[in-house]
Amino acid sequence: MGNQLDRITHLSYSELPTGDPSGLEKDEIRVGVAYFFSDEEEEVEERTPSDCGFTKDLSPAEEGPFSVSELEYSAFCSQECIFSKLRENEDLNVYSAQTLLAMCKPGDLLELVAAAQAPHWAIYEHDDQVIHLHKGEIRKDNLLEISSGRYGRIVNNRYRYRPLHPDLVMQNALGHLGLSAEEICWTNSESFAAWCRFGKREFKAGGEAHSAEQQYFLKVHLDGSGGHTLVFRSLEDMIRERRRVDASGILKELSLVNGGQE
Repeated sequence: MGNQLDRITHLSYSELPTGDPSGLEKDEIRVGVAYFFSDEEEEVEERTPSDCGFTKDLSPAEEGPFSVSELEYSAFCSQECIFSKLRENEDLNVYSAQTLLAMCKPGDLLELVAAAQAPHWAIYEHDDQVIHLHKGEIRKDNLLEISSGRYGRIVNNRYRYRPLHPDLVMQNALGHLGLSAEEICWTNSESFAAWCRFGKREFKAGGEAHSAEQQYFLKVHLDGSGGHTLVFRSLEDMIRERRRVDASGILKELSLVNGGQE
């Protein structure tokens, strides 16, 4: 196990598989898939600008863009890049909720960020309304109200899967309004919002069969030390661990999987 840990956590960026997936679903039969609900959704608390990790104190009237101190990631599966949050490839600046509203279109993926807290994701509908998973319920709320002092950005291209047509994105989101508790098969706001936009079952808890052949690699990019690479058996496991890292600011554990055996 020690050798595996050393090998995995010291992979260089050039050693990781690259490429962009098509995002198309195949009509294969998946065996042993079971859906279950686990409510670990983050609390949306009232935040001040300094709480949110901004590089300077902001007044509520300031609209952005602003820079946030946060970790950067890239993720891979089956030799393809499926997720990228790198400042060198993407504008990671954030904006006030009011400014963000003027930038949004129906079906857009939104991310609200704050330091020491997992980001909150939502699907923009229209007229300042968003649909999101919050406290174990699929809800429709006003973005200005749920932002709670946090700033946000549009993250349509964060995942590299092919997006659904905006009408289908909204159909997915609206079709689940009001669901709660055991009716829900997403463990956090990000998984639900991403499923609405991309329609991939892998975003659901238990939505894919585990196999030794399919593994997800999450590279956490750290200034000065290169980074750490973690390995997971499912996309949902990877998302949950990344959100824990965002909430804690440190790598609490490295869950390495080899051949489906922990």
